[in-house]
Amino acid sequence: MGNSSSMLTQYDIEEVQGHCNHAFSQQEIVSLYQRFCQLDRSSGGFISADEFLSVPEFAVNPLAQRLLRTVDGLNFKEFVAFLSAFSPRATLQQKIEFIFKLYDSGGKGSVSYKDILDVLRDLTGHFISEEQREQVLKQVLEEAGYRKDSSLVFADFVKILGNPGLKMEVEVPVD
Repeated sequence: MGNSSSMLTQYDIEEVQGHCNHAFSQQEIVSLYQRFCQLDRSSGGFISADEFLSVPEFAVNPLAQRLLRTVDGLNFKEFVAFLSAFSPRATLQQKIEFIFKLYDSGGKGSVSYKDILDVLRDLTGHFISEEQREQVLKQVLEEAGYRKDSSLVFADFVKILGNPGLKMEVEVPVD
C-alpha cells in the first residue's frame, strides 16, 4: 500500500478505515487512494510538501505553510488520517484535535498567545492591523476566561471549541 503501482486490497481498505475512525466509506478510501497516487509523482509511497502544493486549493490556503509542516512526507494511511478531520463523519473531537495541532506549531502540547496571534496573522494578512488583531485576540481570550499570558492545552481548546452549537463544517470532496 502506498506505492502508486500497487492496488488496495480489502484488508488495506479496512485497515485505513479503522485508522481514520471510519470517517470515510470504502469507496471514498479507494477514491482517496487514486488521488494520493496522482499526487505521489515520485511513486515513493509518500507525498512531499511540494507535491501537496500542486493542489491549487491547498496552495492558496492562507495556512498552507503551517499545514505543510503537518503533511510533508505522509504515507497513504497518514494522508487519509489527515483528511479525516474534513470528513462530514469526523467527530467534533477529531476536528478540534486537528485545529489544536495547527495552532501548536512547535508540537509542545500547548498553545501560547503568540501561537494564536501567528495564526490570526496568517489568516488576516494585511486586512487588519497588528493592534486590531491583538485587541480581538485579547477579548476572545478574556471572554473564554483566559489571559494573554495563559498557555492553552488541548482540554482548553475542547472547552472553547466544544460548544455543541458551534459548526465546523469544512469538507474536502473525495470524488
